[in-house]
Amino acid sequence: MKAIVQDRYGDTDTLEFRSIDQPVPAGDQVLVRVRAAGLHRGDWHVMTGLPYLLRVIGFGFSKPKVAVRGMNLAGEVEAVGPEVTRFRPGDAVFGWCDGAFAEYALAPESHLTAKPANVSFEQAAVVPISGFAALQALRDVGRIQAGQRVLIIGAAGAVGSFAVQLAKAFGATVTGVAGTGQLELVRSLGADDVIDYTRADVTDGTRHWDLILDTAGRRSLSALRRALTPTGTLVIVGGEGGSRLMGGFLRNLRAPLLSRFVSQRLGMLSSKPGQDDLQTLRELLEAGKLVPDVGPSYPLNEVPEAMRQLTEGHIRGKIVITV
Repeated sequence: MKAIVQDRYGDTDTLEFRSIDQPVPAGDQVLVRVRAAGLHRGDWHVMTGLPYLLRVIGFGFSKPKVAVRGMNLAGEVEAVGPEVTRFRPGDAVFGWCDGAFAEYALAPESHLTAKPANVSFEQAAVVPISGFAALQALRDVGRIQAGQRVLIIGAAGAVGSFAVQLAKAFGATVTGVAGTGQLELVRSLGADDVIDYTRADVTDGTRHWDLILDTAGRRSLSALRRALTPTGTLVIVGGEGGSRLMGGFLRNLRAPLLSRFVSQRLGMLSSKPGQDDLQTLRELLEAGKLVPDVGPSYPLNEVPEAMRQLTEGHIRGKIVITV
């Protein structure tokens, strides 16, 4: 089978489109014929091995632990291991795995769920990792409540676009922050108000929100606190920028420490994929409360180009790899 394989950390020139052995499911594993795979910022971090913190926590010290890139997938069950009870060949599924940028991928049964009939393989493929982050940031760390005023910084991004829709589903009044060319997208996602970050500073202290999700990673804690109510909550998602050693995670680690000494709750997200949350996302997709905004699509052999487009940014919608 064909796959995108990486034998060393580096830029897109380390990604090779080549033939490898097709995996065989065992135990509780499901072999999926991949129809689409979602590309997100985490794939870039694993490709480059940056920040170095990722290598220390288990992604592989000198090279990627898993050679095939890709984490999100949607497709059809090709075969199942002897312990699988929920799926059979031909079922349409989506979920997360190691090695989604391939014609076939293995995933534990617990990493998959049935694809709703009202969404395409491309739409389903971009949901899991970013969807988990948005859901857990709002519900678990942010403790969102109906009627709250919520600010989503980076509202047009992979996590932010889901966060806008989920916050509305939770009953919040949502303000989305994005660039000039992405404001209409954020409005279409359901935001009650939008702010162009090139023209206004949301942290100037003139407006305040009960809950802020910062998915952009560039603002200081002191600036973000100015935009919170006195007892508001800040959730930092991701760790862009910063040093090669820690990336932006140093700011993330400072937030809960500072939170002990102020009236505001300052936290960071450590997202964990799980079957229960995958079911929640599936139900929201089925109900039409979560609509993935799919952007450019690339065939499997053009993953390096797709990755280059991801790093350049300013793309409307989520990049999807079609197989």
